[in-house]
Amino acid sequence: MKGFFSSALARGLFWQLVGTLVSAGLVTGIRALMGLSVTDTFFFTEPAWVLGGFIGTLFFLVGSGVTSDWIKWARGIDTPEHHEDHFTGAEKYINVSLDHKVIGIQYTIVALLLISIGGLFALIFRTELAASELQFLTTDMKLFGQNGPQLYNTLMSLHGMVMIVSILLGISGIINYAVPLLLGAQDMAFPRLNAFSYWIAVPAAVLLLSSLFLGGFDTGWTGYPPLSTRAPVGMQMFFLGVFVAGWSSILGSLNVLVTVIRLRAKGMTAMKMPIFVWAAIATSLIAMTATQLIGLSFQSVMFQRLFGMGFYDPAKGGNPVLFQHLFWFYSHPAVYVFILPGLGVISELLPVFVRKPLFGYRWIAMSSLGIALVGFVVWAHHMFTSGMNEYLRVPFMYSTLLVAVPTGVKFFSWVATLWKGKISTPTPMLFVLGGIIVFLLGGLSGPPNATVSTDLHLHDTYFIVGHFHDTIFGGFVFPFFAAIYYWFPKATGRRMNEFLGKLHFWLMTPSFFVLTFGMMYIGLIGMRRRIVDYDPALGIDGAHLVLTIAGFAIALSVLIFFYNFFNSIKNGEKAEGNLWNSRSPEWQVPSPMPAHNYEKPFEVIGEPYDYGLKDDAGYVKFIEPANGAHK
Repeated sequence: MKGFFSSALARGLFWQLVGTLVSAGLVTGIRALMGLSVTDTFFFTEPAWVLGGFIGTLFFLVGSGVTSDWIKWARGIDTPEHHEDHFTGAEKYINVSLDHKVIGIQYTIVALLLISIGGLFALIFRTELAASELQFLTTDMKLFGQNGPQLYNTLMSLHGMVMIVSILLGISGIINYAVPLLLGAQDMAFPRLNAFSYWIAVPAAVLLLSSLFLGGFDTGWTGYPPLSTRAPVGMQMFFLGVFVAGWSSILGSLNVLVTVIRLRAKGMTAMKMPIFVWAAIATSLIAMTATQLIGLSFQSVMFQRLFGMGFYDPAKGGNPVLFQHLFWFYSHPAVYVFILPGLGVISELLPVFVRKPLFGYRWIAMSSLGIALVGFVVWAHHMFTSGMNEYLRVPFMYSTLLVAVPTGVKFFSWVATLWKGKISTPTPMLFVLGGIIVFLLGGLSGPPNATVSTDLHLHDTYFIVGHFHDTIFGGFVFPFFAAIYYWFPKATGRRMNEFLGKLHFWLMTPSFFVLTFGMMYIGLIGMRRRIVDYDPALGIDGAHLVLTIAGFAIALSVLIFFYNFFNSIKNGEKAEGNLWNSRSPEWQVPSPMPAHNYEKPFEVIGEPYDYGLKDDAGYVKFIEPANGAHK
């Protein structure tokens, strides 16, 4: 416990609190001198909370020590290019590290924490929906300055964005840990920037969650005006948290692209890179170029609230639909930011457990870039019911349907890889197969939303909720669990328990099918999303009860995973040698990886996925140093 209070995390959180209160107090003092109101919501006014949240973030970054090397450099003090971690055990993960493997694990732990919080929010409002009429979130109750229906709106809205931020951090965790290992690099191209990209996400998560305690908001995770221009001050914390988290995504993506371009091993040409690296490239291209748009859309609503600007106010010449264009220009490509790494994990792990070459390697690689490209011209299918110009509907309908082509390439390649393979099904492979099936359901339920005539009826119903959960669970959540089970032995030197892993899978998967098929069913009947109560005449009370039970079953399966995860760190079976009989370079060296990854550099001499072929010389050959001395 003593180690925690002296850690970078504790220092950062302390200074974030100090910076927030001092800055908010300063604004309050200035407003008092100007004769303006000094109290509004929860002691401070909205401008005080916004400035306090921003300055608190800067205080966190300085207080945690992640900017120390840059400050020393600015003062003319020499700083080492890289250094070994001074901490051991769990302390490594609550302090600043420049090791990409530690940073990848830090991202993953925070992602799992946020998934738990977002899932808890879902269980609360899912329980309220188990029967028609208000159960416990009533108009009489008060919590965090909100009555029951208002709290429902806040929890529902936060569930969406907390889960999205957790997915972004989970993606960063997998990419940070795996990409340098797959490339043969010692670290990311910019280790300090890599650490900064992680640590700036921590105060962003704090800001996002603080919106619950500052009056909440009722807009859903999209933050559409005019609702977002009238919501309590919690809305501003929501906007600010996502805005700050965007910096993590942009800077991390830049680092990934430079790492791939500059730090590949000898002989690793573009078409000899592991397929997950191609997924990371496509993901990073989207995140680096599109994230600014959601930041801009949220920042403009913040400014409209703070300074009276009229971006989305028709009375001042603004247009609320403009916000939707800006928001979805990022947020639909962001769906591919979520799923491309997951599809990359599927493509990476599938040949390992099928013992066959990956069918259509080049097509899969190019399909990732194709999805990234087409993803930028499909955003307006979210706006078919918004009142936008009708002549835009048909082109966006066709572009949306077109994205199925590069996605279909992946499916056909996976099926061809599975065909006549020697399939084994340890826990990572189960989650790979589950991801393929669930994502296929998300893909098949997508065209009705892409087609104008059907979307006009399905939009804002629970059918969309079911489709979206299929897409995200199949495209990210299942592959995320597969990646954790697969690379956990490499990170810790121990295996996760296979029985508990399979119990996790077989409890979560059928429960999830029940949940999403049920969502689509009640949506087709007429159940609208984002509402706290529904008409008993719909006759769906029983369906909602089943959905709630399925949701709790999924939560139980995730609890089993958490127990397995943390218990296996110390008590898991030791993982020795090439546990999965993989050709990847990271599995050719002992586990866990040393600080600088590869003591001997390697040269790529073959293809990455030539499993089961005769006269195969292997994928990599380690280079013996001259005169027997290691560099």
